[in-house]
Amino acid sequence: MLAKSIPAKKFNIKTGESLFEARQKCPRLLVVPPDYYVYVRASRTLREYLYTFTPDIEVFSIDECFMRFTDIDRTSARSLADKIRIGVHDNFGYTVNVGISENKLLAKMAGDFEKPDKCHTCFHEEIAEKLWPLPVEDLFMVGRRTKPKLNRLGIYTIGDLANANLKLLYSCLKSYGRLIHAYANGQDSSVFKSRSDVKSIGNSSTLKFNVEDTETAHAVILSLVETTAGRLREAGMMCRVVSVGMRDSNLEYISRQKKLPCFTDSTKDIYSNICQLFDKYWDKRPLRLLGVSVSDLERTEFQQLSIFKDASYENNEKLDKVIDSIRKKYGDTAIIRGVFANSELSPLLGGYPEDEYPAMSSLL
Repeated sequence: MLAKSIPAKKFNIKTGESLFEARQKCPRLLVVPPDYYVYVRASRTLREYLYTFTPDIEVFSIDECFMRFTDIDRTSARSLADKIRIGVHDNFGYTVNVGISENKLLAKMAGDFEKPDKCHTCFHEEIAEKLWPLPVEDLFMVGRRTKPKLNRLGIYTIGDLANANLKLLYSCLKSYGRLIHAYANGQDSSVFKSRSDVKSIGNSSTLKFNVEDTETAHAVILSLVETTAGRLREAGMMCRVVSVGMRDSNLEYISRQKKLPCFTDSTKDIYSNICQLFDKYWDKRPLRLLGVSVSDLERTEFQQLSIFKDASYENNEKLDKVIDSIRKKYGDTAIIRGVFANSELSPLLGGYPEDEYPAMSSLL
C-alpha cells in the first residue's frame, strides 16, 4: 500500500501495510495501480509553480516542499499560504495542505493537522494547544516500532514526550531519544537547503540480472545518463566532473570520476565520457548495480566559452532541448533512443533517487 485516500483512512488503512491487511479492513477496497512517471511530472509541474513565489524552496520528497519567506509577517504568511493553496487547486485540479511556522519541523507538523485543502499554523506559542495533545506516533520521526517503546515508558502523546525525562529517554533510545524529545518541543536545528545548494546529481539502478558484456553495460549507462542529464538541465546547471559506480555480484563496489575539459550538460557528452571511465576500470566481473553522477556544477547563465565546444556540441545541445520539451509535454517515454526500441531495458532508469529529496538534517 503506497498511499491511502481520505475515505480509506476512515477504515484505519495505513500507508505501507500489505494489500491483504488493507482488504481485511475494507473488503470493497478499490486498488489503483501507481503510475510513477505521471507522479514525477506532477511533482515537477508543482515545483515550477511554487518557484513563481520564491526561489528559496527545499524539496523534501516527491510531494512535499519547504518554502522560505523571511520578509513577511504572520498575517501575510497566512494570506500567501491560502493564495498558494487555492492557486494549486485552480491550476492543477488537486488539493494541498500548507503548514506555516518558524521552522521546517513545525511547518511539516502543521501541514498534517487536518486534511484536505487546509492551511494550518503551529508557532511555538501554539505547540501546547495544537501539537502536544496528538498521539505520539503522529510526531515526525516516531514510527510504529518506536510507539510501543514509548508507551512502555508511559508516553502516549507528544506532550508526554515533550515533558519526559531526557535522561530516561537517552538511556532507552540513545541519541534518537534526544532527537524526538527536541522535536516534541518544536526544536529543529536543520539547515534550509535550496536548489542552489545542490552539489551533485546522479542516478543508480540495481538490476534484475547480471551485466556481463560491454554492450549491455553501455545501454544501462545511457539509460541512467538520460535521466541524470535531463535533471541537470532542468536545474539550469552544467557539470565538469562525471562519475561511474559499479557493484559486482559479490557486492564489492568501486567508483571512479573524471574531470572534463569544459562544462557541459549534453547527454551525449556525459554518456561518452562515463563510458570511457567504465571501459577503463571494469574488470569484466558480472555487475548487479550501475550508477552515474555529475558534479562540480555551475549555473548555465554564467556559462564560460570554450575552444573544446564545436558545431557538433551545439547540435547535440539543440537536440537535448527538443527531447526535453517533448518529454515534458507528452511524458518521459514519448521519445526514446533507438537502442531501447526492442530492448527489455527501461529507456530511463533511476527516476528521482534519494539525492533529489534530501531529508531534514537531524540532531543525530
